[in-house]
Amino acid sequence: MTAQTLSHRELLQLKRWNTPTIYNGWEQITQHDIARDAFNLEETHDFMPQMGPMVGYAVTVVIEPSNPAHKASSNAMQYYRYVAEQPGPKIVIVQDLDKPAVIGSLWGEVNSNTHRALGCVGTITDGAIRDVDEMTNAGFKALAQRLCVGHAHATPVRWNCEVEVFGTKVVPGQLIHADKHGFLAIPPDDEAELLEAARFMDTNECNTVIPAARASAGLDMEALLEQIRQAREALGAATKARFGRKGEFE
Repeated sequence: MTAQTLSHRELLQLKRWNTPTIYNGWEQITQHDIARDAFNLEETHDFMPQMGPMVGYAVTVVIEPSNPAHKASSNAMQYYRYVAEQPGPKIVIVQDLDKPAVIGSLWGEVNSNTHRALGCVGTITDGAIRDVDEMTNAGFKALAQRLCVGHAHATPVRWNCEVEVFGTKVVPGQLIHADKHGFLAIPPDDEAELLEAARFMDTNECNTVIPAARASAGLDMEALLEQIRQAREALGAATKARFGRKGEFE
C-alpha cells in the first residue's frame, strides 16, 4: 500500500466535485502526462450515476471467471482479510483476465454487501457486475464494462498487486476519484496538493469564463466575444499566478 496523506474530511470534500473538476486541478500540479496518464483510456459505464462520485483508496484483485481451476486453489477468506486490513474508504479495482470476453461477475448482492461491511464504497472492474439494483441498495457504486447474468468461476486469483483496468494501471493504496465520466487514479506524489488545486480551479472558472459566457444578455456579437476573450485571459493569469502554468485555454 502507498502512504495515504489525505484525511477522511479532505476525501469528503473531494467527493463534492465531479471527476473532470478533479482532473482540472490535477493537471496543474502533476509532472505526469495529462494526455494519457492516470485516467481511463477506455470507455467505462457507471451503473449508479445517481450516487454521484466515489472517492477512496484502491484495493486490488485479479479474477478469471472462465477458468474453473481457480476455485480449487481459492482462498477467499484470505482475500477478505487483506481488504479488511486496509484503511478506508476503499474502492475495489478488479482486473478481469477474460477481457474482452465477459464470462461471469465477481459482483452481486452478496459480495457488494460483504465488501461494504469491510469498508469499501464501490468497485471499478473491466469485467461485469450483476444484481445491479441490489448493489445499489447496498450503497455500493460500480463502474464496469457491462452487466452479466452469472458468476461463472469468479473468485480472487491474486490480490494486493498492480492491476490494469480500462487501459490504466492502478497500484494498491492509490487514491481513486470516479463517477459517470470515468476515473482518475491519482499518482501518489500528486495526492497532497490535489484538494486545494481542484478547489482553486473550480473557483477560478466560476470567477472568469463561466460568468462571462452566461452574462450575454444585451451584448452584440463583438462585445460578447471580447468579454469571453478577457475572461479566458483572466483565467490563464490566475492559473499562472497560482501554479506557474498556463490555463486550459492557452
